[in-house]
Amino acid sequence: MVKRSDIQNIIVTGKSGAGKQPRIDVLVSEFGLEQLSTGNIFREYVGSFDDSGFKGDLEAFYDEINDTFVKDEFIEKAIKEQLPDLEDIRPVFLGLKAKYFMNSGRFVPNRTTNELFAEYFSKGGYKGFVLDGYPRTPDQAEFLLYLCEKNGTRIDLIVLVNNSDKLIIDRTVGRRICPSCKKVHHIEFKPSRDGIHCDDCGVELVQRADDTAERIQMRLFEFYDKVIPTLDILEKAGIPIVTVEGNLEVFTEENVRRSVMERIDPLLE
Repeated sequence: MVKRSDIQNIIVTGKSGAGKQPRIDVLVSEFGLEQLSTGNIFREYVGSFDDSGFKGDLEAFYDEINDTFVKDEFIEKAIKEQLPDLEDIRPVFLGLKAKYFMNSGRFVPNRTTNELFAEYFSKGGYKGFVLDGYPRTPDQAEFLLYLCEKNGTRIDLIVLVNNSDKLIIDRTVGRRICPSCKKVHHIEFKPSRDGIHCDDCGVELVQRADDTAERIQMRLFEFYDKVIPTLDILEKAGIPIVTVEGNLEVFTEENVRRSVMERIDPLLE
């Protein structure tokens, strides 16, 4: 058991669309943690790269034959030559790698995801986070355990948000996003007043390109194929897993908070 005041890191995981964000919000509030999302990490480093003004063919930094980036020294030298006044090269260096995969549309390999994650994780001393979207593969799980052991920190528990495949598909296909303020609506569960425009800013709502039944099925397959084995590794390492329901009969902030803390409190001193 761990003291409530001594929580270091918590992982939140589940199928895409299961309802992780409201549960993450509870953990951030209850334990004073910061949400650490892999999506935000990539966006931050890509932003640093874009803001740097670096120009060049990113393909030149990737060795297609060996399916890996060229040596770090070569990338760093190219950045320094073009941006000699750059004070901190590291964010641009990592952003270049993330940008390469973003531009190519290729799957980001574990080694690159691990590299970007480790850099950001280190900023907080490897603790004080709710990990969202990481780890998602067995390789990432092993790397996370290594990072924690090496730096004297730990993962205290895993919150698995459970929801049925059918409900996730129904909920996600009907989701509509405001491209301006990012407010989320749903054509059935949370429609806007006129069913077309955002209630807050009046901009026409859109469906995200990956909110289709086909894309959702692919993400569900990835959960069973990669995330479940990842959880097995973490559980075998002694990290407790608590399952919370992503679908509540009455969805309120208090009900979400209660449903999460009722499962976690028995693990705390």
